[in-house]
Amino acid sequence: MTAAMYVERFHVRQKITLMVNRYQVYAAAPNGGEGPLLAFAEQKRLKLKEEINFWADEAKTQPVFSFKARQRLDVRAEHDVTDAGGMHLGWFRKDFGASLLRSTWHLATPDGMRATGRERRLWVAILRRIWTWIPFIGDLWVPFVFHFDFVDDNTGQPVLTSERRKAIRDRYTITVPDPRIDFRVAAAMAVALDALQSR
Repeated sequence: MTAAMYVERFHVRQKITLMVNRYQVYAAAPNGGEGPLLAFAEQKRLKLKEEINFWADEAKTQPVFSFKARQRLDVRAEHDVTDAGGMHLGWFRKDFGASLLRSTWHLATPDGMRATGRERRLWVAILRRIWTWIPFIGDLWVPFVFHFDFVDDNTGQPVLTSERRKAIRDRYTITVPDPRIDFRVAAAMAVALDALQSR
C-alpha cells in the first residue's frame, strides 16, 4: 500500500537563529540537488512539551502537518505526527536505553508498520559520546557526519535513511524506499533526528 503522500527522496536544511531552529524541506531535483520547497518548520527552544509545526511556505500561511510529544520533558516521550486537520499519521520515539551507546529510534504508522533506526556507524556514535565527555574540548562544536538507517522490524528491509552531508550547517538527504511511509511522517522523523538528537 502506498501512502497518501509519498516522496522517495528529499533534503532537509537547518537554519539556526538565537531563539528558534528553522528547517527547510526540499524535494530532490533530478540532478540530486535541492528542488522546490515542500515544507518549512520551526522549533522553539525551552518548551516543556516538544512540538514542531510544518508549513507550506516560510511565510507560514498554510499549516500542513506537525509532531508533538505526548509527555513533558521525557527523553522516552512518544511523538505523534498529525496532518493539518489533526488526523494521526504515525508516531516515533527515541529508545533511551539503546541510545546510551548508539542512538536508536522507533517509528510506526497506523497500518501496522514498525521500524527501528540506528546510527549507521557504531564507531562514530562512540566517538561522539567520548568527545562530549572531554573537559573543555567537549564544548567545542565538531560537525560529525553521522547517518541513520531504519529497517522494518518484521522483514529487516530498509524503509528510511537519513544521511548527513558535509557542511557547516546541518544538511541531510532523506531516502524513503518504502512507499508505506507518508512524506509527512518521514519529514517529521528527519527533522526530529536533528532537533531532538540531544534529548
